[in-house]
Amino acid sequence: MTRIQLMAQPADVAGGWAPECWLGAPAPGGLALPAARPTLSWLYGPRGVCLDSDHLVVADSGNHRVLVWHGVPQRDEQPAHLVLGQPDPVSEGPAAGGRGPERGMHLPTGVLVHDSALLVADAWHHRILIWDEVPQRGDQPPDRVLGQPDVSSVEPNRGGQPSACSMYWPFGISVVAGSFYVADTGNRRVLGWSGGVPASADVPADLILGQQDAIHRGENRGGRLGADSFRWPHALTGDADVLLVADPGNHRVLGWRPPPDADCGADLLLGQQDFHSTVDSPYGPRRGDRFHFPYSAAMDGSRLAIADTGNNRVLMWDGVPTARCEADAVLGQPTLQANGENRWSSVAPDTLCWPYGVSLHGDRLAVADTGNNRVTVWRRR
Repeated sequence: MTRIQLMAQPADVAGGWAPECWLGAPAPGGLALPAARPTLSWLYGPRGVCLDSDHLVVADSGNHRVLVWHGVPQRDEQPAHLVLGQPDPVSEGPAAGGRGPERGMHLPTGVLVHDSALLVADAWHHRILIWDEVPQRGDQPPDRVLGQPDVSSVEPNRGGQPSACSMYWPFGISVVAGSFYVADTGNRRVLGWSGGVPASADVPADLILGQQDAIHRGENRGGRLGADSFRWPHALTGDADVLLVADPGNHRVLGWRPPPDADCGADLLLGQQDFHSTVDSPYGPRRGDRFHFPYSAAMDGSRLAIADTGNNRVLMWDGVPTARCEADAVLGQPTLQANGENRWSSVAPDTLCWPYGVSLHGDRLAVADTGNNRVTVWRRR
C-alpha cells in the first residue's frame, strides 16, 4: 500500500471531472452491502447504465431488474421512479422471483434509450426486451422481444444452433449511425441491423462480426487471436466515423473506421501492441494505454470513456485515438499507474471498484460502480 494510492484524486489527473451524486449503497466512508430486500434506492451489482437529458436507466443486475429515473438524479440515494422486471420495489430473483420471464429478467446488463424506446439486454434469458416508450409505471411488460420467438422462451440460441436471429448471453446494445448492434457475447460475435432496431425477432441481422458465418461461435473464431475475432465482445459505441467494440476477454477495444457493412478485421486497436497480443498483468503499476478487462466504452461527440474494469478506473480521451496512446484523464485513481480497488482505502465519492458500465452524455458521465453496489454520476466542471 503506497501513500499516493490513499490520497484524494488530484483534479488535474481527472481532467476536471468530479462526482456529482451517487445512487445505491451509502458507501462513502466504508463499503455498505445492500439490504437483504432491495428498494428503489439500493442496488446490488449494477452492470449497465444509460444516461440522457431525460432519463437515467440502470440495469440492477444482481437484483434481476431495471430501475428508471425520469430526469437526471440530483442528490445522493435518490430513489428511482419505477422498477421493471419485478412486481414491486422490494422483490428480487431471476424471472421475477420465479413468476416467469413474461415480465421478469435474468441478469440484465445493457440498457439503452433510443428514439423514446427503452431496450434492455436480458442477458441470461438470451434476448433483448423492447418497450416502445420508456415506461411511466412499474412492472410493465415489454412490447416485444428480439432473440426469442416469444416472451416466454428463454433458451440460448432459441434452443438450437446459432443463427442470424438468435442470441447467447447478449450483454451490450447500441445504435450507431442508424444501425442497431448487439454484443452477442456467448456467441463471440457482434450482430448488426443496418436499418435500425428490427421490427420483429424474425428479422435476421445483416452483419455478423467475429465469426465466419451465422452458425459458428468459437472463441476467437476457433483459432488464433486476430483483428477479426472476439473472446467476449461486451459493449459497443461509436458514431458515423467509427464503431468501437469492447473485447474484455482479450483486454482490448477494437475499432472499425468507418463502421463496417460486412465481416472484416478492425483497423483500430486500443490496449494491445498488435492484433495478435492479449498480454495483461493484473498486478503492479499500470499505464494509461493498457487495459485489464475493459467491459464498456461510451462516446459522445469526440469524447471517449472506457471502463477499465479490472484496474478500477475509467479512462477518458478528449478525442477518439487513432492509435494506442495514454488517456487524457483517469477517474477513480490518483495516477495512471495506480489500480487499487477504492484506491486500497475506504470507499469515497470519487473511488471505484470494478466499474462495469459507462454512459456519456455531454458533460455528464454515469458509471455502474459494480463492486460498490452503486451508480456514480460525474460532471466535468
